[in-house]
Amino acid sequence: MTVQSGDVAEDQSEAAEERTRMTRKPWILSLVMVFVVVASMGLGAFVATGVGNRAAPRLAASTSAPAAGAKTVAGSQTLLANAGIADTVDRARKSTVLIEGGSAAGSGIVLDRDGRIVTNYHVVEGQKVLKVILEDGTAAKATVLGTDPSSDLAVLQSELPKDKLSPATVGDSSVMRAGDFVFAVGAPFNQAFTVTSGIISATGRSTQSSFTGRSIRDMLQTDAAVNPGNSGGPLFNVNGEVVGINTSIENPNGRFFVGLGFAIPSNTVLKLIPDLIAGKTVPHAQLGVSVVALDEVIASDIGLSVGRGLYVTSVQPSSAAARAGVVAAEAAPTRTAGAAATPGKGGDVIVSIEGRETKNFVDLARAIDDANVGKDVTITVLRNGQRMNLTATLQPWDLRAN
Repeated sequence: MTVQSGDVAEDQSEAAEERTRMTRKPWILSLVMVFVVVASMGLGAFVATGVGNRAAPRLAASTSAPAAGAKTVAGSQTLLANAGIADTVDRARKSTVLIEGGSAAGSGIVLDRDGRIVTNYHVVEGQKVLKVILEDGTAAKATVLGTDPSSDLAVLQSELPKDKLSPATVGDSSVMRAGDFVFAVGAPFNQAFTVTSGIISATGRSTQSSFTGRSIRDMLQTDAAVNPGNSGGPLFNVNGEVVGINTSIENPNGRFFVGLGFAIPSNTVLKLIPDLIAGKTVPHAQLGVSVVALDEVIASDIGLSVGRGLYVTSVQPSSAAARAGVVAAEAAPTRTAGAAATPGKGGDVIVSIEGRETKNFVDLARAIDDANVGKDVTITVLRNGQRMNLTATLQPWDLRAN
């Protein structure tokens, strides 16, 4: 589990109390007592009914057809009366493997009955032969078929017997929303096939490959506890479909979980798996810029009239952006102690790529990732208040520049 650096206040209110005066007439007091007794009886019936009904609902995601008798509820989940989450977990654990090799330790997901397994690159880095273990204890050797350090992904070929394999069902990560229930399976701190649960805390996050510096976009953020040993293991939705591969945690204090975990979205995994199985080098396009997302405050500090867009702070030499003529800002002014950093002036503001708005870094990364190496893309920039189009020919990701 790779670790990244990264801060409850409680509002308390007090209600003033007023002593009940004992000078009320007896008939008023009697009336109040009757009211209290009646109200208590009604409340007791309500509570008994509520408690009696609490055990009935079970959750399942709507990415699959609801089971018979299921009631649809708001969002992407349904209430199922006949399927327990423990049954879903039992099935999910059968498609998870533990991975051991040298100093490496992590988890993985069974892709098919041919014994192929997907995991994180950092789990298998530098290893040629590893051991994979199923939940029932069946173990076998596995070799690395293909890796992509820029996405922190790898595919293994195992020798596990076909009749022991239970391939995972892969879901659509793009339909996941903040608040959706998820659970993870892995081996945190060597505790085999541990299950932890939580929700999707956010979508569309970006993290950075610790091997190449490339941004990994559209990450799923979760508060399901993941720790070293969960790396490469599955993040399931409530139907037991894989929606992500657990890969990193945000932790300023050490290598243990503090509520911020990140998973590579399943849609990204599906896109890259064919090349990984074939052992091909996965090409990733690069523009070659460093940017700051503008807001009204930053724009005002720099002296710009536009309040949204990506302000170019640097351009890599000989990159696609450099060859297209993208202009970077001047060196940032010296910052006084305690003051917020302000970029230098004179840089281009990227407002769109191929007609797609770029309001934040994820917009930019998505536009570049969706294009192929060698493709000409139109970059629309604002320069000195003037709008202009530049053409950039995307180049392969330059590991030397990171």
